[in-house]
Amino acid sequence: MNASPAASDALTALLAFWHDAGVEDCFGDAPVDRTRETTPPPPAKATRAPAPAQPGNVTPLRAPVASAKVSTDTVAEAVALARTAAKAADSLESLTEAIRGFEACPLSGMGARQAVVWRGEATAPVMIVGEGPGAEEDAQGLPFVGKAGRLLDRMLKAAKLEGRVIITNTVFWRPPGNRTPSPEEQAICAPFVARAFELVKPKLVLTVGAAAARAILHSNEGITRLRGNWGDWHLAEGGVSAPVMPTLHPAFLLRQPQAKAMVWADLLAVAARLDTPSQVPDSKTPH
Repeated sequence: MNASPAASDALTALLAFWHDAGVEDCFGDAPVDRTRETTPPPPAKATRAPAPAQPGNVTPLRAPVASAKVSTDTVAEAVALARTAAKAADSLESLTEAIRGFEACPLSGMGARQAVVWRGEATAPVMIVGEGPGAEEDAQGLPFVGKAGRLLDRMLKAAKLEGRVIITNTVFWRPPGNRTPSPEEQAICAPFVARAFELVKPKLVLTVGAAAARAILHSNEGITRLRGNWGDWHLAEGGVSAPVMPTLHPAFLLRQPQAKAMVWADLLAVAARLDTPSQVPDSKTPH
């Protein structure tokens, strides 16, 4: 099908929006207008007998990208190793070294150059948790330093949160092809993320992207339902807890600039809860 560049860009943006909202599969080969369908359509003519329908089969919206295939036992063993290593760390510096030396996460052996752990202020009142490093983060060894990260920094500055955040991810190695980290990969890295949370003891947490929100809040909801609503991150073992504000990933804003207003509202909510109302910045969306 030949399409204009504008139509192609619009379709790409729409598919990206659905993916970030948690829609990753379609359940038919062609769209069906349910408001008009009154009788089942006639069967399509075929030159050969069709294969029997298999319930539950889905057609991916995008080509699958290889992910780490690990058994439940392997994941449990890796989580136990991560928990032991994380518990032994008594500072962010020692935690960083423990992560860099950790080899039980499959992502560490799937082409990543280095571990990407954190940047910002070690005693920051706001902890930002993203999904995983991208290409530029993998090259520099710091989270959110690419184009999306620079947009996030500008919005944080406009919301008067600059210098008051520490930024990390749910996984510390770049997934192949910049794909979303799998729940198993996030589970293996979770003890390190939790230990960072214990060490920093932030007043508030901001998650960016669907995968980060689901991992921290243990929710299966899409990001469009989660964002803008306060949740809670509580560690039973350490007794550390903080309110959590989920928001959209800045990479999504680069594809859908009109969504900046929603993220800006979320940042204002974080700033308002962190400070007194008189210190809340102007509600104009930055660009």
